[in-house]
Amino acid sequence: MNEQVKTYLDKYPEEIIDLFACLRQLIFGSVSCEPTETLWARLPSYSCGKAFVRLIPFKDHINIEAQAILRHQEALTGYKITPKGMLQIDTKQDIPHEVLRKIFAETLQP
Repeated sequence: MNEQVKTYLDKYPEEIIDLFACLRQLIFGSVSCEPTETLWARLPSYSCGKAFVRLIPFKDHINIEAQAILRHQEALTGYKITPKGMLQIDTKQDIPHEVLRKIFAETLQP
């Protein structure tokens, strides 16, 4: 994990760090390119070329910003999608692995 991202996460509870690590692993496992991991505008971001996914942690959930989220909205019933089109995953919710793999692959395709 990028040192800047690791330092950024240190201020969050263990549940958020664990959820973040799982989502990060899904990103890297879903795409054929090697995503670049950076802090963009102080937010953990993963990019392949101009395409990006952002994981935005809060105290009890993580918002995922990815272009393909709205295309898979029907498969995400039970999860909140913010007015800005971000997927919100609460620490108490199961992670929709298969749908997220598709979202990450579609968003970060080279």
